[in-house]
Amino acid sequence: MNAWSAEEFEAQLRSIGEKRYHHLHPFNERMHAGLLTEEEFRGWVRNRFYYQVNLPVKDAFILTKLPGREDRRQWIQRIIDHDGRTGDEGGIENWVRLGEAVGLTRRELFDGDSVLPGVRFAVDAYVDFCHRRPWLEAVASALTELFAPGLLSRRIADVQQHYPWIAPEGLEYFRARLTQQPKDIAHLLDLVINHAESREQQDACVRALEFKCDVLWSLLDSVELAYSKKP
Repeated sequence: MNAWSAEEFEAQLRSIGEKRYHHLHPFNERMHAGLLTEEEFRGWVRNRFYYQVNLPVKDAFILTKLPGREDRRQWIQRIIDHDGRTGDEGGIENWVRLGEAVGLTRRELFDGDSVLPGVRFAVDAYVDFCHRRPWLEAVASALTELFAPGLLSRRIADVQQHYPWIAPEGLEYFRARLTQQPKDIAHLLDLVINHAESREQQDACVRALEFKCDVLWSLLDSVELAYSKKP
């Protein structure tokens, strides 16, 4: 089977988000419609934190496998963006502020024992995937960021509109990602489009991105099952 052109390959990758990205999940739709209870919102923030603190871990695994020095230099910034450094505590600390804004303590957020089993399973599977699979597939799995910029800006607006009990400073994580993500996306696309030369490699990248969408969807499945009130 012949390889797709660069344009065709990118279109295939982008089409995945139209069908499988977690912005379509019922829990996420209810969040943006202002229909979550405080308990549901806190449950999402608490469990999503386990995903957030594992992002620099999976990025560190990918960093060790990237073949080029320039790509490694750029990838390191992803770890810094989340883990932070002196004078800039980064995305994990910003998520802690969100947790505090919804009524969680720092201790509750960092207490891994209280993470839902389904969330832990999904996130750990993602980290293991990035650890064990070839670097190209691991990088491709991160391309869910292709589908996120519009969702981030919408989330800021919808939370401010529908959840006034959440202090505005709690949304700094999403504001920071609005400027960080375009650079991340450009680098991700460049790596995947330019290095997936065969159709076999392209298909593997598509499967990796589908897997990552399943991870994010499963995370919300677990949260909805645990916290949503059934009639």
